[in-house]
Amino acid sequence: MIVTNYLIIGSGVAGLTFAIKIADRFPDKKVTIITKSTVDESNTKYAQGGIAIVTDEVHDSYQKHIEDTLICGDGLCDVDVVEMVVTEGPKRLKELMDWGAKFDKNSKGNFDLGKEGGHSENRVVHHKDQTGYEIERAILEQVHQKENITVLDHHFALDVITENKCCIGAVTLNQKTNQIITFQSDYTLLATGGIGHLYGHTTNPIIATADGIAMAYRANAAIRDVEFIQFHPTALYENTIGSKFLISEAVRGFGAYLRTKNGNRFMQDYDERGELASRDIVSQSIDLELKKSAEECVYLDCTHLDLQAFVKHFPMIYERCKNNGIDIEKDWIPVIPAQHYLCGGIVVDKNGKTDVKNLFACGECSRTGLHGANRLASNSLLEALVYSDKIYHYLAQNSSENKIANNVKSEFKIELKPSVNSEYLTNLKSELQLLMRQSAGIVRFDADLFKAQEKLIKWQEELKIKVENNQISTELFELYNMTTVANLIVQQSIERKENRGGFVKYDYSYNN
Repeated sequence: MIVTNYLIIGSGVAGLTFAIKIADRFPDKKVTIITKSTVDESNTKYAQGGIAIVTDEVHDSYQKHIEDTLICGDGLCDVDVVEMVVTEGPKRLKELMDWGAKFDKNSKGNFDLGKEGGHSENRVVHHKDQTGYEIERAILEQVHQKENITVLDHHFALDVITENKCCIGAVTLNQKTNQIITFQSDYTLLATGGIGHLYGHTTNPIIATADGIAMAYRANAAIRDVEFIQFHPTALYENTIGSKFLISEAVRGFGAYLRTKNGNRFMQDYDERGELASRDIVSQSIDLELKKSAEECVYLDCTHLDLQAFVKHFPMIYERCKNNGIDIEKDWIPVIPAQHYLCGGIVVDKNGKTDVKNLFACGECSRTGLHGANRLASNSLLEALVYSDKIYHYLAQNSSENKIANNVKSEFKIELKPSVNSEYLTNLKSELQLLMRQSAGIVRFDADLFKAQEKLIKWQEELKIKVENNQISTELFELYNMTTVANLIVQQSIERKENRGGFVKYDYSYNN
């Protein structure tokens, strides 16, 4: 067993910034970060657009950013949370810069602010089209400088351990040695990211399998608003399953047009903001166009844009298109909506506390009330930074060592049990992803949801038996977690009776 004061599960911006601050505040305490891949692999790394922060107070204001967030959230945001997150943005940006993160400036030395869907002003601070990568680079440098932070990569968290609805640690699988390792902790932070691979077509990395939400659910933490799933309108269309390359919303902010195969600019038919409507509207509009035309994708037209300026702003996108045989000066980019972000998750208060004592959650796996029914573009990194700071300040004032006897035990043991057939796991994962795309996608139908629920309950029971009777593996547990959270998404989709933001449902099916 490993004893630590602060256990952080996940290595994106949420977990790492908390680790840096708490390690500085308590240099004599142990901070342990566990991550199931390498420490730099997270959704943070793939965030292209940037961070929405009010820095230009001449043209912009906190009130405008607040109103844009509330409009996008379609009446379901927590107003107090929105005000708190928006107004703290500049402080959190300064911290990132103090830690060495660099953001693009214009010729006058001011931030080169981007504009994305749903924003009334240019306010997106960015580092070319690789903002997340730059932030991850800077904060990892800080993490590696702290002597009291231990980073354990390739450690897959199986479950948090609770006693009398108090979290006292977690149990993990060391993927390199195949050992089960139990952690005893005073405080545990879930910063495990999103759910993308429930859908297969996703902009998330392959590690996004809803693990934190599933663990919290099994620990009896409240899970809410998981029916609100954001589909990014413009993922690069490739005829394969798996992680999709994101064509940043900032490209439309830069002036690109959305077109059908025959060249029709269709967004004005759906919203007066055209290509700069919020993500839910653009995704739903594309979905409707594809249903009408039976085509596989729509197109992003950048051919009228200044090529040199495009390459300067979006070098990674330009190179990826070029490698795919797309010359953006002449060719349209084929795009399709892909699962991008979960607006709900583990319910937390304004200090990041779940309703399980000493268990906190931050980042995409959490439900703070900021996003409501639909996240405003580039508010996610902002939320993670603000809430990791809130958790830090809460624990800086309230930390105390929990007097737990050193006998924290888990139910997991590596025993000589048969391994699960890998073909069974691969096939079931594909079936799950197809089911979620068809039944819990951009537009949903009650009849389909009820049928999906029957399958998911059956699969969940099947996998629970597999977990109990077979060798523990990351692949088996990921699928168990994915099925658990898929069932929650379907259940909460059935329960929601009104369409809001990114949630659109009808009470009939195409099949009727």
